[in-house]
Amino acid sequence: MPNVPGLRSPYVKVGRLVYFGRMLDKIRLHARGALPAADYAANLGKGFDGRCCSFLRVAYEDLRAQVLAGKLSDEQLLAWAFERGGARTDEECEVWSGFMMKRGWRDGGAEVLAKRIKESQLEGQPVMTMFDYLDFDEGRDPVATKAWSS
Repeated sequence: MPNVPGLRSPYVKVGRLVYFGRMLDKIRLHARGALPAADYAANLGKGFDGRCCSFLRVAYEDLRAQVLAGKLSDEQLLAWAFERGGARTDEECEVWSGFMMKRGWRDGGAEVLAKRIKESQLEGQPVMTMFDYLDFDEGRDPVATKAWSS
């Protein structure tokens, strides 16, 4: 996949959650026609986007509408999601973020991760998780920056 200006690493947190900011970026970029359709469009609202919305208990289309209205910051969008779907405890957010950061490492996503690593010719990189894969595939090095510890 290409390096997409304005698309955050999945490790970057908004509030207490990883990935949420990346999903917001994808929504905004897609609306502007700046998100490569071949690599990203088919999964909008699905995959990790779907998991994130499910955790927040909000419909992707409702969140998308709020994002595209352009009135709320990322932090306000997260607060909107918590208001709409119900507040989450610090522990719930920690567990969810931990799960997401480790997806693909010795779990049901390992086979898909191995396939993606091979397709993207990243066999020589220290890719351990899907988040690592996304970063390396988009030209970032999460290992050098220890992205998971931010």
